[in-house]
Amino acid sequence: MKIVVIGSGFGGLAAAIRLRAQGHDVTMVEKRDRLGGRAYVYERDGFKFDGGPTIITAPWLIDELFSIAGRKTSDYVELVKINPFYNIRWADGTVFSYNDDRENLYEQIAKIAPEEIGNYKKFSKDLGEIYRVGFELIDQPFDTVTSMLKVVPQMIKLRSDRSVYKFASRYFKNEKLREAFSFHPLLIGGNPFTATSIYAMIHELEQKFGVWFAMGGTGALVKGLGDLFTDTGGKTRLETEVDEIRIKNGAACGVKLKCGEILEADAVVSNADVAFTYLNLIAPEHRRKYTNKKVKSMTYSMSLFVIYFGTNRKYENMAHHEILMGKRYKGLLDEIFVDKTLAEDFSLYLHRPTSTDASLAPEGCDSWYVLSPVPHLEGKIDWETQAKPYRDSIIKYLEEHYMPDLSKHIVTETHIDPLHFRDTLNSYLGNAFGVEPTLMQSAYLRPHNRSEDVTNLYFVGAGTHPGAGMPGVISSGKIVGNMIGKAF
Repeated sequence: MKIVVIGSGFGGLAAAIRLRAQGHDVTMVEKRDRLGGRAYVYERDGFKFDGGPTIITAPWLIDELFSIAGRKTSDYVELVKINPFYNIRWADGTVFSYNDDRENLYEQIAKIAPEEIGNYKKFSKDLGEIYRVGFELIDQPFDTVTSMLKVVPQMIKLRSDRSVYKFASRYFKNEKLREAFSFHPLLIGGNPFTATSIYAMIHELEQKFGVWFAMGGTGALVKGLGDLFTDTGGKTRLETEVDEIRIKNGAACGVKLKCGEILEADAVVSNADVAFTYLNLIAPEHRRKYTNKKVKSMTYSMSLFVIYFGTNRKYENMAHHEILMGKRYKGLLDEIFVDKTLAEDFSLYLHRPTSTDASLAPEGCDSWYVLSPVPHLEGKIDWETQAKPYRDSIIKYLEEHYMPDLSKHIVTETHIDPLHFRDTLNSYLGNAFGVEPTLMQSAYLRPHNRSEDVTNLYFVGAGTHPGAGMPGVISSGKIVGNMIGKAF
């Protein structure tokens, strides 16, 4: 069967590889000049910057993609385990150096609040059950009411109506520890105060399987998966943007490209933003459920402001992954997710891949990005004028607290903001992670992997089930591969 995959993020790559392994004629079309979607790579002045995801968990999901094609991951890319997983730093100088060594975890907790060690043990035990239920669902489709009803009793038992922060607060009295064990939904576009407690399982996932890095950067993993796809007979077309999904008798039958060319297909898989796909690639007369009103009534994840920069010196005091907590937690998140205003303070994720792989920068230099969650474009922020002062405030903060004389040592730099997510990545409202992961937008209540409006149209990526994050989007490719395998 002929299948067109729109977009080459991890969801699109995973689906394309699986479909090719089934023997289908698969063509993957990508708007940009290289594969990766949000996992794009920027190269400037001898520095390499991963544009998007940098945290790899559940490495066996990657191994699966190579094994179904009869290959080994190690033949294409080298994955290494990171230690520490993160340093979590607070404004008062407290540092929580976090990994999967249980004794180290107890020591780190004891530095902050020794009386909480027993509470962590209870937290970890109960989290194991959430993980067991939650991860069983990650590669299962939820496109029927029956599929949802099967898990409702378990979700009620686990109190999935609680937020991740409320779940952590049941165990920890210390605010720093509540933050350390509840921030994970931010990695997938969720607000710890509204994301269902099922997403607390990210901590358990890291504890079981670690946090990994692809040598050469996440872009090296993208290249490895892209090479796997073409090595097994898949076809890739870069700088090829889709204008319309063609529909005949209610079924997807191919795509029309911006250049006017038509690619015929028996099925179409969209790795594009789900909202963008429905609003811009499917004519209104073909949409009964996902009307403009329906699409715009859903809530979407926050956006991001990311500065990519290279320094002509190394900052050995900083680890590969740094979580820099601001003075406020809930108040800041309310401004980002609820008020949609640009706060004067911030919490940041600082990425220093050269602590693991020096090849990503010239000798004696460091490659970085610093990421700040910001409101998506429902917030009335003029990024044309606000980007520069916001950038300056972030660099000043890093310089004053963690990286002395930083501004003197930056030798190359670029940034992205919500306008980039909207205009370059075709993301509705400039969101960075698709539909927000709330309880009422999870599993069956999330946009389905199989379109409810158009036959033979499928969705992979952050905006569909199971959600954002590398394990989620790779699993969406598995779900769609299985669906199409059964349908054709």
